[in-house]
Order: sequence, then structure tokens, then C-alpha cells
Amino acid sequence: MSPRLHLALAVAISLGIAAFFFLRRSASDRALPATPGAPSPAPVSTSIAPSNAQRSSLDSQRPPVPPAGSPIADALNAPDGTVRRDLHILDELFGAFHTNFPRLGNPVGENHEITAALSGANPVQFVFISPRHRAINTRGELCDRWGTPFRFHQVSGTQMEIRSAGPDRTFATDDDALFP
Repeated sequence: MSPRLHLALAVAISLGIAAFFFLRRSASDRALPATPGAPSPAPVSTSIAPSNAQRSSLDSQRPPVPPAGSPIADALNAPDGTVRRDLHILDELFGAFHTNFPRLGNPVGENHEITAALSGANPVQFVFISPRHRAINTRGELCDRWGTPFRFHQVSGTQMEIRSAGPDRTFATDDDALFP
């Protein structure tokens, strides 16, 4: 192997590891600085466990934990978005998956299996999209903005065809949206 290839491989691995740890940090690691004039949280004694009433009070003071996942997926099915934008976002998610798992290529299987792989059921349990994302239905399928599960067709190891049934919720009609 050439020295340039070694260097490129080392840089790619380092960037992948850094991205993995940055995106996996918990919300508490990313806490915002205290607002000036805001009361600081009361210290909790570590020698005695808090009572249920104290625990409830402490839980209500904590900010809600944002869902895990890549910020790429945040705009998927957003009210101000479009189906075309949604298809591009899914393509970006598949690109991120392929970048992190080049030997695997695209995730494969039915919609729920592909969604599971993007939601953390992959070799390093990396979450590209939160399993609680608004675009995922109760059966674990990625859906378009009208609630119809997307159809995925793996064209190659690096290219995924993505189809939305469109507003009429019926596939193979004129309003279907297809990527690419």
C-alpha cells in the first residue's frame, strides 16, 4: 500500500471516529451555559437517595432530552419542507451510512429493516435517525409526509432508489416522487 493511501485511510478513520463520538454525546455533555440571573440547581445529597417527591421535582427541572440521531434527519418530513427535499435528505442518510460502513454498502431489506439499520441496528449501533423520529411509523417504517411507507430499491452498493407514493398515497400514479 502506498504511503498516501495509508495517510488517506488514517484520516478517514479518524474523522469517522470523531464524528461517531461527537454525534453520540449525551445531551448533558452539550448542556448550554447557565443563563445570567437564573438560579443554579440545588445540590443533591449523595449519601441519601432522594424521596419520590424530590425525584419528581428534580425530573421536572431537567430540560427534555432531544432525540438521538444525525442532524441530517432533522428536516425530514418537516411541515415547511417538500417531498423532493425529503428524498434528498434520505439520500444524504444513505450516503452517511455508506461512508461509515463502506464494506456494507447501502442497508438492505424491507423498509423496516432499512429503517432499523439507520436507527442503530448496525455494526457500531450508530444512530443516523432516531427511532422516535416523526417520519417513522409504529411498525418501524420510514414514511413520506403523507404517512405512506417509502419504497427502497438498492440499485447498487452505493445508490438507493427512493419512491414516495405522493399525496394520493397510491404507488404507480402521476404524483409519485422518485429519487434519483
